[in-house]
Amino acid sequence: MSTFQLFLQQLAVICKKEILSIWQDPATRRIVVIPCILMGFLFGYAANYNLENAPYVVLDQSRSGASADLLSRFDGTSLFHRVATVSNANEIAPYIEQEKAVMAISIPQDFQDRLDQGEKAPVQIISDGRNTMVAGLVTGYAGRIVNSFNQERTGVSAPVTVITRTWYNPNQITRWFFMPGIIGLLSFAQVFVLAGLSVAREREEGTFEQLLVAPVSPSVILIGKAMPPMIVGFIQCTILFCISYFWFNVPFAGNFGMFYTAIFFYVLSSTGCGLIVSSISKNMQQVLVYVVVLMVPMALLSGVVTPINNMPRFLQIITYADPLRFALELIRRIYLEGLTFGQLFWNFIPLSVISAVTLSVAAYLFRHHLN
Repeated sequence: MSTFQLFLQQLAVICKKEILSIWQDPATRRIVVIPCILMGFLFGYAANYNLENAPYVVLDQSRSGASADLLSRFDGTSLFHRVATVSNANEIAPYIEQEKAVMAISIPQDFQDRLDQGEKAPVQIISDGRNTMVAGLVTGYAGRIVNSFNQERTGVSAPVTVITRTWYNPNQITRWFFMPGIIGLLSFAQVFVLAGLSVAREREEGTFEQLLVAPVSPSVILIGKAMPPMIVGFIQCTILFCISYFWFNVPFAGNFGMFYTAIFFYVLSSTGCGLIVSSISKNMQQVLVYVVVLMVPMALLSGVVTPINNMPRFLQIITYADPLRFALELIRRIYLEGLTFGQLFWNFIPLSVISAVTLSVAAYLFRHHLN
């Protein structure tokens, strides 16, 4: 038997052992499959920044035809829903404080008279600033309605008209932004945990000493322990992709070969990070602590929630060591934009470097502990 054949045979045995240790444990089996599906549906339904219901209250001191016309434009939309009409300003606060309304419209008593005399008639919009995103959206929509009212009343259109067009997400559905990112984020957590537990489980179960006397090289053991988490990562990415594409109807504009190439480098770097944690941990509890400590900053620095360009300069530099940053950008741009390898070539380089560095460090630590 040649050296290469022996290598493949030993590798197959180690991989089979690791896959069986993952699949035969009911708790691990549930962790691999169930959270992936649940989180995919949870993020798909719950992570929604689109404003679909905006309850508001009205203080109409004018009670005129003009104020009724303006308010009818709010009531006629599918977004704004009037929950109360109050008689004085003191009655507005309880609705906003108790979150029964996100906005209040206050129309002064001389509203009609000012309009008839050609003067400016102020309308006060009060929004709940505890949620700045919702407050910004409702005031923006309210401003559009008021501008439309002004144009129809004066008969003078604005000299400049803005025509907006959103590429890759025409209706600006936030689910289209989140779902491709979740493919990377959730699978990263699972691959990180499984790779981290691979060696720590051996120590805790007392089988690590068997690895010391096994007639295989440390490189074979390391590769054998790296491949099952990578396989799990591919499976989870596929499950999340199917949920995104078939259930939530987020259109896929890219190439499957490019998509899974990005997934390969991504799970490879994730596995390297997990094996480093596993090599320095003495038990599974330490692995879970490391995962919790590292996952939160890595997720925040990945750009999954806030753009990286909005971060301070020193944090932007730190993100170059985060595989999630480049993986999420690759997945999103392939998924939504359909870019090719030539257009994304420079995004693969950092992932390749991170993979090489993390796997090399993991190999060194693994050999050091075996010796």
